[in-house]
Amino acid sequence: MGGPERQRVEGFGQLAEGLRAADDWYLWGPYLSERQWGTVREDYSADGDAWTSLPHDHARSRAYRWGEDGMAGFSDVEQRLCLALALWNGRDAILKERMFGLTGPQGNHGEDVKDYWWFLDAVPSHAWNRWRYHYPRSPFPYADLVDENARRTKLEPEYELLDTGAFDDGTWIVEVDYAKADPTDVLMTVRITNDSEETDTLHVLPTVWFRNTWSWDVDAPKPSLRSTDDGAIAIDHPFLGALELWAVDAPDGGAPRTLFCENETNTARLYGTAAATPYPKDGINDHVVDGSPTVNPELEGTKAALWYRLAVAPGETVEIRLRLRPAVGTGAKRKRTTASKLLGAEFDAVVASRRQEADEFYAELAPFDTSDDERCVMRQAFAGMLWAKQLYFYDVARWLAGDPTMPPPPRERRSGRNSHWATFDAFDIMSMPDPWEYPWFAAWDLAFHAVVLAHVDPAFAKYQLLLICREWFQNPNGALPAYEWDFGDVNPPVQAWGAVQVFAIDGGTDLDFLSRVFDKLLVNFTWWVNLEDVDGSNLFEGGFLGLDNIGPLDRSHLPPGARLEQSDATGWMAFYALSMGTIAAILNRTGTRPATDLVLKFLEHFAGIRRAMDTLPWGSDDGLFDDSLITPSGARVPMDVRSMVGIIPLLAAAVVDQEHVLQSTLMSKQFARLLNEDLGGLERLVDEGVLIGEPGHRQLLLTVVAPDRLRLVLGVLFDEDEFLSPYGLRSLSSCYREHAYEIGVEGIHATIDYEPAESTTAMFGGNSNWRGPVWFPLNYLVINALERYHQFFGERFTIEYPTGSGKNLALDAIAADLRRRLISLFTVATDGRRPIYGDVERLQHDPQWKDNITFNEYFHGDNGAGLGASHQTGWTGLVADLICRRGTAESRLLDRAPSEKS
Repeated sequence: MGGPERQRVEGFGQLAEGLRAADDWYLWGPYLSERQWGTVREDYSADGDAWTSLPHDHARSRAYRWGEDGMAGFSDVEQRLCLALALWNGRDAILKERMFGLTGPQGNHGEDVKDYWWFLDAVPSHAWNRWRYHYPRSPFPYADLVDENARRTKLEPEYELLDTGAFDDGTWIVEVDYAKADPTDVLMTVRITNDSEETDTLHVLPTVWFRNTWSWDVDAPKPSLRSTDDGAIAIDHPFLGALELWAVDAPDGGAPRTLFCENETNTARLYGTAAATPYPKDGINDHVVDGSPTVNPELEGTKAALWYRLAVAPGETVEIRLRLRPAVGTGAKRKRTTASKLLGAEFDAVVASRRQEADEFYAELAPFDTSDDERCVMRQAFAGMLWAKQLYFYDVARWLAGDPTMPPPPRERRSGRNSHWATFDAFDIMSMPDPWEYPWFAAWDLAFHAVVLAHVDPAFAKYQLLLICREWFQNPNGALPAYEWDFGDVNPPVQAWGAVQVFAIDGGTDLDFLSRVFDKLLVNFTWWVNLEDVDGSNLFEGGFLGLDNIGPLDRSHLPPGARLEQSDATGWMAFYALSMGTIAAILNRTGTRPATDLVLKFLEHFAGIRRAMDTLPWGSDDGLFDDSLITPSGARVPMDVRSMVGIIPLLAAAVVDQEHVLQSTLMSKQFARLLNEDLGGLERLVDEGVLIGEPGHRQLLLTVVAPDRLRLVLGVLFDEDEFLSPYGLRSLSSCYREHAYEIGVEGIHATIDYEPAESTTAMFGGNSNWRGPVWFPLNYLVINALERYHQFFGERFTIEYPTGSGKNLALDAIAADLRRRLISLFTVATDGRRPIYGDVERLQHDPQWKDNITFNEYFHGDNGAGLGASHQTGWTGLVADLICRRGTAESRLLDRAPSEKS
C-alpha cells in the first residue's frame, strides 16, 4: 500500500514515546474534547458530586483546570492553544460554544447529550478532518430538555432535541474541514447552509484561546493574543513560539470584527466576588448576546474570536476560511502578507490534495466487494475513532492536594475518590469512548479501540495499550485504572487479547511491542490472582466488570456479608491466562526471549481455573455457567440467569502445540492433573476430537467449554427466542420477556427481566442497559471465539443455525453471519431505512440527515435502534474492523446446503 497518508502513518514508526514531538504530523489534531464541564477532574467539592461542581451553566464562565472543550476543536498535542467554533442564531440566551447535555441525575436514563453532530472524516495524521453540526434556527430548548426529561420516568423514552420541534423552523447546517499544508500549518474551512425557507443571519465565531496554565502556579508565564495592523491575530506562547491566525473577509466583503477577552473565571457572576478582570472568559458571549462592554478595547487577551454575521438565503451555502501557522518574521522585520494569498488558490490546492489523499487511504482498506454504503459506514466509524483522540490531563496527587495559588480542597478529598491512586499522573493523548459523554478513558474499552485503530494508525494503537500499563497509570499493586469516576473499579482484563489482535493486524512483526506490554500485564495478572480471588479457589469476583446492570443484584454493592463467585470474572481470567500464554508462545517461538517457563505458567493458571469452574453451577438444560451468591450464612445459591455472563467462559479457547502439552504434563502439576484426571488422558482427548494430528505433531484445543457443552451453549445462543436477534446477540435472553427471573434468599430479593431498550433501573445511574440490548464488544469477542474454534475443528464441527431452522453450518459461516448482522445495523436495508435510527423519520429520510452516521453505545435488542451514548464511537467503531476484515465466508452461507445434524 502507498499514498502520502500511508507514508505518513508508516513514518510514525515507533512513535509510542514521542507523541509530543513538535515537528511531526501529530502536533495538531482534534485533541480538544466536546465536554470538560462535569468531569471528575474539575470537581473540587467536598461530596464528590462532579455534576453540580461544574455544571454546563458554569462552563462558559469558569476557567477549567485540567483541560478545555469546544465544538469542532483542534489544538496542539499538549492543548496549549485551542481553535474551535462558536455559533449564535440570534435567539439563544448564550453562544453555542460547546455541546449541551443532561447530567446523570437530570436524565431519566442518565447523562445524555442533546445535540446533533457527526464526525464525517479523518486521517491518522490529521492532515484532513471533517465535522458536521445541525443547529436550530429557533431558540435552543435548554430548559424544555431539562424539565421534560425530569418529568419522565425510567419506563419512558428519553426526550430528544428532535422531539422538541426545535428544527421545525429550519436548520443551520455547519460543516468544518481541517487540512494541513504541513505539520505546523493548519487550514480551517467553515461552511454554513441555511436549510430553511427564509433568509436569516447566523453569527459565526471561530475562536482561539490558550488553556489556562498560568493561574495554578506562582509566577507561571502567561501567553498573549493581540490584533495586528495587517488583520491577523498574533499569538505568542513561551513554548509554541510565535504564530498567526489569518481569516478571510465575510462573503459581503466586510472584515470580521475581532473580539478579545481573558480565559479567566468570571468570579463576579459565579461567586459574587470582585472580578479579577473586566474581560473574563464569558466576555465575548456577553458582548455578542447582550452588547456588554466585556471585550478588551485594546485588542489583546488570552481568548479571541472573529465575529462574522452571515446573512444566508434559503438553500444557500457560504464559506469562511482561516489559517493558523507559524509567524513569518517578528517585530519590524515581520513580513507583511495578504489574506488573499494565504486563503486563496494555495488554500484550495492544499484542501483538494488532502481530500484526495484521504480517499486513496481509505480505498485501500475496504475489501473489493464492499458496497458504497458500507464504505461510508466504515469511513465514518474510523473518523469517529480518530476525532476521539483527546488530551487526558490528571495528576491525582496535585488534584488531591490543590494548587499553591488556590484555596486548599476540602479535607474530605484526602480519603475520597481516587485517593488510593496518588501515583496516577497522566498527560497523554488517549482514545476516548466518546468526546462528549466520556472525556476520559475506560480501560476495557481501550483494548477494543486499539483493535480498530490498528488498521489506520498502528503506532497509536500500540501506544494506547502500552500507556494504560505504564507506571504513571498502573497502580503499584498491579491494578489497571478503570476510569476516572473510580480508578479502583474492575474492568474485564482484555488488554492481552487486544495486544495479540493489534500485533496481528499490524503484520505480526513488532515483537518489541508484544514483549513490553507482556511484562506489564504480568504484574496486572498477578494482581488479579492475589486480590480478586478472595479464598484462593481460582473462582474470581471482580464486581460489576463493566456490565452495569446485567445481574439481578448490583455486583459491586452486595448486601452485607454476601459475595458473588462470578462466572464471567472467572471466565475472563481463563481468557486472560490463555491470551498471556499466547503472547509467551509467540515470544518463545520467534526467539525474542526464552519464554517456555512462562507458557507453562499460564497453562498452569488455566488448568487451575478450568478445574475450579467445574465446581460452578452448570445449567443442565442450557449449558450456561451461572454466578453463585454466597449468602451471609455461607450458603451457595446458583443465580441461573441466561445472560452474557454465562457465555463469557466460551471465549477462553486456544490451541497448544504438542511440545507444550508434553512439557506441561511432565513439569506442570495442575495441567497434568487436568489432562489425566479431569479430562481422561490423551487418548480420550483424541476420541473427543480436541487433540488432533499425527503423534509428534498434535495440537490440543484448550477451552473451558468441551465440545458437548459447546453445542449446548451455542444451541441457546443461536436461538431467536433467546439471544439471537436480527442484529446480533442480545445481552440477556428474551425468554424473560414475559416472565422475569426472581431470587429471594435470606432477606435478599432481586429480579431481572428482558429490557431491549433503555434501563428501567437506577443501577449504576441507569445510564447503560445490559438487560437485553445488543452490545458490540461481547458480540465481537464471540465472533472472534467462533473463528478460533473453527480454525481447530474446521468442517468437522457444524451446528444448527439459527436453532430450530434445520440448517447446519460450520462455525466460520456462523461468525460471518453474525458479522453481517452487526454491520446491517448501520446500512440501508431493503425498506430504505437504517436500523440504528429506529422510528425517527427525519434521520431515516431527510437528505440532510440520513447519511450522517452515529455509533451508539448499544442497540435495541429487537429492532436495532441506537441507544445510550449517541457518539460512542469507541467499541462500536469495531464495525469498521468487521468491514475491513470480512472474509469470504459470507458467500458460503448461500452456497452451503443444510446438512444433517452433527
